[in-house]
Order: sequence, then structure tokens, then C-alpha cells
Amino acid sequence: MEEQISLGRIFGAFAKIGAFTIGGGYMMIPAIESEMRSRGWISDEELPDIVAIAQGAPGLLTVNMAIFAGYRLRGVPGSIVATLGSIAAPFFIILALAMLAANFQDNVIVQKILHGVRPASVAIIAAYTVKLSRRNCKKWWQWVIAIGTLAAVALLKLSPIYILLTLIIFAVAITAWRERRER
Repeated sequence: MEEQISLGRIFGAFAKIGAFTIGGGYMMIPAIESEMRSRGWISDEELPDIVAIAQGAPGLLTVNMAIFAGYRLRGVPGSIVATLGSIAAPFFIILALAMLAANFQDNVIVQKILHGVRPASVAIIAAYTVKLSRRNCKKWWQWVIAIGTLAAVALLKLSPIYILLTLIIFAVAITAWRERRER
């Protein structure tokens, strides 16, 4: 029988992720994956599903991931605790920074630090995207969808919502066509 994960451990794991991840939701994906995989709480197959559901749901990616991951671990109480853990540290850090910001917003050193962190954030997101793509795009048509979606969003500035809706309609149509063909 699988040991039930304590709510305190879930809170602690998500508080750690929230406290040490700079850059928002997409920066937290690798941290959530690493933390949950190292604890044996999630498999390689489950994380992309959590990411996909979290991205498709309204709201903040980080909160949505905490909700779904916490639910996966302990149901509704796990969702609540994971969400509180993921937002507690950032809330207090942002509150403290906001109180100090008036004194340092024009500070050249602070501005340079923030400008230096931005490229690292982009690199971390890009590295995780490549890792996730290698793991989940096994067939040529999956790569076409991934690259086409990237081009449509980045170059053509199309809304991801329209792309996802189009892909859903396309997938349903293909499935229906295949089922009719098999009969």
C-alpha cells in the first residue's frame, strides 16, 4: 500500500518551489518537475498532462499547476496546501520588495541585476521546452504541430486559444473519420 503524503510535506515542497523560483509560472515548471520527481510523487508521463491542463485552465500557470499537482497527491486538501505553499513565499517576498522598491527603483545596480536575470530566465524556459519536446514529440506530425504552434504564436502573434481550439476540432474530426473508416 502506498504511503499517504503528508500535507506538511506538500506545503513544504511547494513553498520551496515558490521561494526559490524567479520569473513566474514557466520558470516554475522545471522546479515543480524536479521537486516532484525527486520525491517520487509524479512520473515522466504525468507532468506533461499537468502542464497541459494548467495552461488550458484560466488563471495563473503556477497556481493551476499547484492545484492539479496537489490534487494528484492528496485530493482537495492537497490542492489547497500546494497552492498556499506555492504562493506564500512569493507573496511575502513581493510585499517586502514593494515596500523597498520606492527606495531602489532608480538604483542602477538593481536595474543591472534585473537585466542580467532576464536572459537566464529565457534560457531556462527554452531548455525545459527542448526537454519537454524531446520527451513528448515522438512522431513526425507531433513535431509539425509543435513547430507550427511555435511559429503561429511567436511570429504570427496568433492567440494560443485559437490554435488549441483548432487542434481540438482537428483531432475530433480525425478520430471520427478513423472510426467511420474502421466500421
